[in-house]
Amino acid sequence: MTSDYAHWETVPTRWKDNDVYGHVNNVVHYSLMDTVINEWMIRTAGFDPLTSDSIALCVESHCEYKAEVSFPDAIRVGLRIGRLGRSSVRWEIGLVRGSDGVLIAEGHFVHVFVGRDTRRPVQIAGPVRTAMEKLETP
Repeated sequence: MTSDYAHWETVPTRWKDNDVYGHVNNVVHYSLMDTVINEWMIRTAGFDPLTSDSIALCVESHCEYKAEVSFPDAIRVGLRIGRLGRSSVRWEIGLVRGSDGVLIAEGHFVHVFVGRDTRRPVQIAGPVRTAMEKLETP
């Protein structure tokens, strides 16, 4: 499982993440996926969402739930790129319960890079593309 993803982050759950059923609510899974993707783009690929000429818009997202997780467990989030196109990228994410390594969810996000002002697709280029190529699945 850990070799399936090129990048990993461990994220603690919070008291407020549990819902009335006693497990982490589904919206938290999406938030973790989005956060790990954007943190990687900012810290590793050097993408600046506030000043760059382009921005990444989410055009598709999906999550398949496999097992429950509850506070105070940590969640390990694995990240890879399933497909890197000219202006789009399909991020693939695995969420693993930190205490026992059980896969709790798998999902994906598709981002299309567009001009900040034009909102028209633009090529993913430079250091961002170079960094993304390192996360591509073989």
